Amino acid sequence: MTAMPQQDRLTAGAASAPRPWRRWLVMASVPLLVAGAGVWLWLDGQGKVSTDNAYVRQDKVAISSDVTGRIAEVMVAENQRVRRGQVLARLATDPFEMALAEADARLASARLQVRQLKTGTAGSAADLKARREALALATTELERQQQLMKDGFTTRARLQQAEYFAANARAELERGLADDAQVRAAANDAVAIESHPLVMAAKAARDRAAFDLSRTTIKSPANGIATQTTRVLRGQVMVQGVAAMSVMVDGSSFVEANFKETDLEHMRVGQRAEVRLDAFPGQVVAGTVDSIGVGTGAEFAVLPPQNATGNWVKVVQRVPVRIAITQQKDVPLIAGLSADVTVFTK
Repeated sequence: MTAMPQQDRLTAGAASAPRPWRRWLVMASVPLLVAGAGVWLWLDGQGKVSTDNAYVRQDKVAISSDVTGRIAEVMVAENQRVRRGQVLARLATDPFEMALAEADARLASARLQVRQLKTGTAGSAADLKARREALALATTELERQQQLMKDGFTTRARLQQAEYFAANARAELERGLADDAQVRAAANDAVAIESHPLVMAAKAARDRAAFDLSRTTIKSPANGIATQTTRVLRGQVMVQGVAAMSVMVDGSSFVEANFKETDLEHMRVGQRAEVRLDAFPGQVVAGTVDSIGVGTGAEFAVLPPQNATGNWVKVVQRVPVRIAITQQKDVPLIAGLSADVTVFTK
């Protein structure tokens, strides 16, 4: 095998060595690509702000009873769709029916009492007339005894007796006048029986008993989906004012996005927004900015932070922004789902 000439080896080595301009091109392309990607990301981020601190919200009506009673029947199942006015549950009506019957009896008794009071005014007037006549007779006898005393035809004892009878008749008349005024005030002759305070109070008690009886039927206040119905069991006592189940209202879904305070400079109500749910990553839900919160989340906390301390550290605050849904497509907006929200500020 013959050896390669030295001149040929030098030519082959020169051909295989990398050229300097290529090395410099490769070295310069890397920072150029990084800078280009940064410029593209910066331009793409202009005119919009985004956050992944967002959640689907939905109006929820807590269902409670206006009266306390034992549950007799539950009419809906968990996650069942209900319409406004549909019966959700019924309470046992026996105690409320007895209370209504008692109220009816008290109303009838009040009417009877008022009738008796109005009839009593006639007897009081007759008694008052008799007392006036007795006072007139006693006064006449007193005057007669006084004249006889002047003429010397009677005794001091008879005169004193006549004075006593006259004073007693006058006192009886005053007592009769007071009793008559009291009877007339109680009877209240100026108003009808149904407008008398005693009857009106009994009517109010009866209406309250009827209202309580009607409230033993618990109905849905809106169209939606019944939830937490498993907490309501037959035989369980339903306490007045304590929520027992809930109804998620149809068409009330929205997204609450908590944006950084530094993202709000160009945000306005009515701007277009896009919502991407973590549960359905391939779907985009269209929306608009419905409102911007008037306070940060920390401002409405049960125990708001106290920043007037020596170890204060500045933390970027979050402001809740309500996103109204304008186009839902076929994506179910389940309350509580996580979402990414982008608002186009230009």
